[in-house]
Amino acid sequence: MFRFNFTESRNWLEDQGKQIFGSHFYIDPLDHPLIHDLLIYAIGDKETAGKRNLDLNKGILLTGPVGCGKTSIMMLIRYFFPPDKKYRIKSTRKISFEFESDGFKVIKRYAPESEVKNTKLRSPNYCFDDLGIEQVQKHFGNECDVMGEILLSRYDLFISEKVMTHITTNLSASEIEQRYGNRVRSRMRAMFNLMAFSKGSEDKRI
Repeated sequence: MFRFNFTESRNWLEDQGKQIFGSHFYIDPLDHPLIHDLLIYAIGDKETAGKRNLDLNKGILLTGPVGCGKTSIMMLIRYFFPPDKKYRIKSTRKISFEFESDGFKVIKRYAPESEVKNTKLRSPNYCFDDLGIEQVQKHFGNECDVMGEILLSRYDLFISEKVMTHITTNLSASEIEQRYGNRVRSRMRAMFNLMAFSKGSEDKRI
């Protein structure tokens, strides 16, 4: 059984946040239940996760209003993950700009496939930050919904190799479906635990 002190862990996160992001950083008391769930997920406490309806085999879809701290928390909570579960954070906006310059190979960059038949290629775990703010880009006149394609490809990796993907977004479930289509939304249901900041969370940016 896992034994960790939630209050001490939360205080550590807040202290680290102040060091990295500035003295204005704080964790809103309204969001303590969310932080608790994220910590339970990160340390892989199966028993408590089951009680809190968290599937440790799925990634995190972290939603909330602009400026509530989604990106900051995903950066900080990484410290609690074991090495094989840690993830890279990548802005979806930057990925869309990569497509503009590099084309369709960007999709394989974030959802690689083995070129050798029946050989698995381990893809890094990623957290795609701010899903929905990226623009649909063109590469030599070819238009592509880059993140939609990446998510579909990473779903295949999730099914075949248990590769983990996490996402932060301001979009609601209906807005995600409207933006990326029912096919992507359907696969996201299978890929993610939905976690949300309180609607009353303040904009913590200065």
